[in-house]
Amino acid sequence: MTTGNAANVGIVIVSHSPLVARGIADMVRQMVGDCVPLAWSGGNVRGELGTDAGGILRAIEAAWSDAGVAVFVDLGGAETNSEMAIEMLGAPRSALVAICNAPLVEGAVIAAAEASGGASLAKVVATAEELSP
Repeated sequence: MTTGNAANVGIVIVSHSPLVARGIADMVRQMVGDCVPLAWSGGNVRGELGTDAGGILRAIEAAWSDAGVAVFVDLGGAETNSEMAIEMLGAPRSALVAICNAPLVEGAVIAAAEASGGASLAKVVATAEELSP
């Protein structure tokens, strides 16, 4: 997991595969550098395919920004566990986290580019979600 400038919206990548999550996070980092807080969570607690709400919560905290955090997920279970992690974060911070309905790779890259320019969480999410069919 890596972090960046907490003045910009943070990005979290959640995948059932640790390799996929890390790979996408590496790609995002190469595209935008260190100006965006960035973290990833992949696999279950045993390192197998799956997701883990506790790991996602730690990723959200690692990418935390007072500007908000956009979460990108690969499959339904990742979305469900991300929702649980956001609930575990608690108010008022949970209101500053959004799950993006966007393609995982393209969405995360375009969102990070938008975030690197200082865009709001709403703008970052809207830009990424424009990529959805």
